[in-house]
Amino acid sequence: MSRVGKQPLKWAAGTKVSLSGRTLKVEAGKASLSQFIDPSVKVVIDEGGRVAHFEAAGPSRRTRALHGLYRALAANMVRGVEQGFEKRLEIQGVGYNAKLEGKNISLNIGFNKPVRLPIPAGLTCEVPQPTVVVVKGADRQSVGQFASDIRAIRKPEPYKGKGIRYEGEAVRRKTGKSLGA
Repeated sequence: MSRVGKQPLKWAAGTKVSLSGRTLKVEAGKASLSQFIDPSVKVVIDEGGRVAHFEAAGPSRRTRALHGLYRALAANMVRGVEQGFEKRLEIQGVGYNAKLEGKNISLNIGFNKPVRLPIPAGLTCEVPQPTVVVVKGADRQSVGQFASDIRAIRKPEPYKGKGIRYEGEAVRRKTGKSLGA
């Protein structure tokens, strides 16, 4: 049995968790997320105690794996609608910067034209400094995917360290060519 799946899922007073058919829906404030639950995982929701329990339908390896997976996805949904997720990106390089242009983010990162990315629905982006981009949203997967898409445009290179990186990411630096000795 999954250690993660055995743990009960709890949520705050303002959050509503419901199961209709095989779809789990979590709502709080303006945010609303839904997730399909595999038939091999049974969900029992106690509205009064604000607790949900996930149970595996059988002893197979796949069922045990899905047991923990769907409990973790549900926990991320609850945390996302209650607190939200954010990823911070740092831009390093001379003249490299970012700015918001309506519903797009414009990145000047060494190409001949700025790279413009449309911000997906359900996400918000902030640029508190020209070299810092903050991606926020309720859906953990879409926040991480959009941050990854931004980073993939100009990954940090190993010689000078220029590029876009996650906040706190360590980039291994290589030494350049050395003249013969």
